[in-house]
Amino acid sequence: MRWDLNAGLRNALHLIFSGAALTAAVADELPGAGITIQPADQNYVNEWFQKDLVSIGLKELGYDVRDSASMQMQAAYIAVANGDATFYAAYWDPLQKAFFEQAGGEAKLQPVSTLVKNSIQGYLIDKKTADTYKIRAINQLRDPATAKLFDIDGDGKADLYGCDPGWGCERVVEYQLDAYGLRDTVHHLQGSYETIIADAKERIKAGQPTLYYSWTPMWMSAILRPGHEVEWLTVTSTALPKDQAGAVTDVRGIGNIGFPVNTQHVIANTQFLKRNPSARKWFELLAIPIEDVNAENMLVHEGQNSPTDVLRHAEQWKDKHRAQWDAWIAEAKAAAQ
Repeated sequence: MRWDLNAGLRNALHLIFSGAALTAAVADELPGAGITIQPADQNYVNEWFQKDLVSIGLKELGYDVRDSASMQMQAAYIAVANGDATFYAAYWDPLQKAFFEQAGGEAKLQPVSTLVKNSIQGYLIDKKTADTYKIRAINQLRDPATAKLFDIDGDGKADLYGCDPGWGCERVVEYQLDAYGLRDTVHHLQGSYETIIADAKERIKAGQPTLYYSWTPMWMSAILRPGHEVEWLTVTSTALPKDQAGAVTDVRGIGNIGFPVNTQHVIANTQFLKRNPSARKWFELLAIPIEDVNAENMLVHEGQNSPTDVLRHAEQWKDKHRAQWDAWIAEAKAAAQ
């Protein structure tokens, strides 16, 4: 039998190039290929933007990201700890530290990244009342006459538009009502924040004395602007629940607001993080300026508040920061090697 030199050469070259193509395909395989991720959220539209940005990046790394599962906040921490969910993208530290520890701490779930810096929260009143009566600190409401300025229902107490039960901020408010001796002069109004704060906004627009709790990033600060329509109240000394003791509560240009200055993080299942260095790196790299979150929340407040709307906002943010985004994705891919 005569060997066909040309045919043999062709076969050899075919094997060489096929092998090279296979090697390249393996090298180009995305680190998340074949791995499913389950996000969790508390069905609060002002947190979807962060969650969607995290998810978009994970998809570009090849992960199969399911639709987010909505649940009560503490349940989200437990779900992540147990592996029923992979991550929750709105962990406020130290405000929600107790939820994190109660779910099992770092053995079960870990805060990764700093998604948003310098999130502040506290008490505010309308500027007209603040200036007229020289009210600068929440402690001044121990005086029944001062507290009565903010009485809405006629019981003689100041009505404080407060924090949703289960968010963590209500624990601080309730603690401080006792610590500052305000229990007899201030009534903490609770319910759906978006509902009650709408009433506070209308009262301020009407020129009526109003006391409320709020935070940033949040659309409210673009409508009721500190230093313009409203003023932050300070505290005479810091008083916080034990799990938040020692937190920074001083804010430049305002003073001691009484609430910890928070950072927002992704919190993720510990075992998932160990097995997925690319996802961990992505969590570590993604950072969103607080001004951008405020701007997106304002779009939500103006009516662009469907899941499709918020996802579009996230895609637009990615496109606006394309060079940085692509660099983050490249670094996260490299973490798998």
